Amino acid sequence: MNGVLIPHTPIAVDFWSLRRAGAARLFFLTHMHSDHTVGLSSTWARPLYCSPVSAHLLRRHLQVSKQWIRALEVGESHVLPLDEAGRETMTVTLIDANHCPGSVMFLFEGYFGTILYTGDFRYTPSMLKEPALAVGKQIHTLYLDNTNCNPALVLPSRQEAAQQIIQLIRRHPQHNIKIGLYSLGKEALLEQLALEFQTWVVLSPQRLELVQLLGLADVFTVEEKAGRIHAVEHMEICRSAMLRWNQTQPTIAILPTSRSIHRSHPGIHIVPYSDHSSYSELCAFVAALKPCRVVPIVSRQPCGNFQGSLSPLLPTPLIPDSVRQYMSSSAEKPAFLWLLEKRLKRPRIQGVVFESPQEDDDKSQADRDSKTKKESLSPSPRDCQKQSSFHPLRVRKQLFSDLCGRKGDEDIPFCESQKTVTVLTAPRGSSDEDFLCPETTEELGLGSPLIPKGDNKGPTVPGNQSAWMDHDFPPFPRGSAAAFLTAESRDLALKYLLTPVNFFHSGFSSRRFDQQVEKYHKPTLKYRQETAE
Repeated sequence: MNGVLIPHTPIAVDFWSLRRAGAARLFFLTHMHSDHTVGLSSTWARPLYCSPVSAHLLRRHLQVSKQWIRALEVGESHVLPLDEAGRETMTVTLIDANHCPGSVMFLFEGYFGTILYTGDFRYTPSMLKEPALAVGKQIHTLYLDNTNCNPALVLPSRQEAAQQIIQLIRRHPQHNIKIGLYSLGKEALLEQLALEFQTWVVLSPQRLELVQLLGLADVFTVEEKAGRIHAVEHMEICRSAMLRWNQTQPTIAILPTSRSIHRSHPGIHIVPYSDHSSYSELCAFVAALKPCRVVPIVSRQPCGNFQGSLSPLLPTPLIPDSVRQYMSSSAEKPAFLWLLEKRLKRPRIQGVVFESPQEDDDKSQADRDSKTKKESLSPSPRDCQKQSSFHPLRVRKQLFSDLCGRKGDEDIPFCESQKTVTVLTAPRGSSDEDFLCPETTEELGLGSPLIPKGDNKGPTVPGNQSAWMDHDFPPFPRGSAAAFLTAESRDLALKYLLTPVNFFHSGFSSRRFDQQVEKYHKPTLKYRQETAE
């Protein structure tokens, strides 16, 4: 990633990692090459300053929301605030970087002095004639593109490299020409070749849209057989592709780059056409500007010794209080603080509420009185039996809504295990098939499947004493539920209580549920009958 956080300022250039951006609040993009947009995506939500062409590409290719894109005209100066109140400002001027469509240099002027950030650029003497640089301003810090800052690497100018490509194509008049390019850049070279050889240049639809935006000559098309010059992705230039292309038509490939690339096929030609400044050009640029110090942009590349061309260093500027407050108050929180804050805002799920045994004893007398009142208000077994003859399911719905819909202040006191316990039984007069299965329970809205739990204060049953716990509904008085128990229903409830949970299978109906219970207890009943005989 080629990006910089400028010290003692809220400025970040080609830097898109908010976790490491610290107090940076003003973000600038030099151009749209992928190594300068690492971390920049459609989720970006900060003001971003760039050239109009880069703004279009940001919206088109990275889907960055237009509400965050601030397009600044190239060659003009713009005043931007450096604090919340706007008391402290800076001036930023965009200068054409002569690198790729939309690429610019940024000239920042403010309390920090004058900073020139070149980004990727190809130096030409005409750059020194820019109004922002022609007045002889003192550049305090020069952030320099040092991609080709190597004395051993001698590069021709782009005009000279273009002539080498033209001569190479002329030596192969019957060949198709494949020119390997990156997704952005060297569009002017394609235009020059099309005008030189009076042929169409075949492009991909994406690159055709770009050249139309740039206002180049109408010499481009997407029809494969319209011209002999084809612009392809540089990764397509390989041995297998060359063999495939030469089966149908003699073809040569040209890679216009200053990088050292292995030639895998004799038909591949590498021409040192570069969009980065050569070492001699960098020396001329620094000598003309005479900055106080030079900071390389590409950390892994060497940077020449420009000591003879530098001006004396100036003291470190003081940060105004308003800017310092703005940087500290609006700085992004670290990632772990965001996660902690998100977790604290998450609604907390209440579990089982525990009460002390002493409080439970104090409430016991009042609860006994309320329990007596509830039993007197509950329907009698005779009335329930009469209603069940007409519509058993409606009776069950009314019964359970009456029992389970009571307010929490009328609940029975907690048992010694301090867990809410309810007892599920069958109403009087219902058969084994009418007892509520889990599917019917879900239909009636009685909550999640019940879990067997021990209860020392529940109804007395022989054998394994257990009850069914439902964590989703408040308890109802045991007396009102026990009023509906007949001898037959008690035996049925006992069978359910004595049947292990893992014996049942999921997805069963009420009839099948009862059949499984009978299947489990059948050997025991058979043994009892044989013993009785």
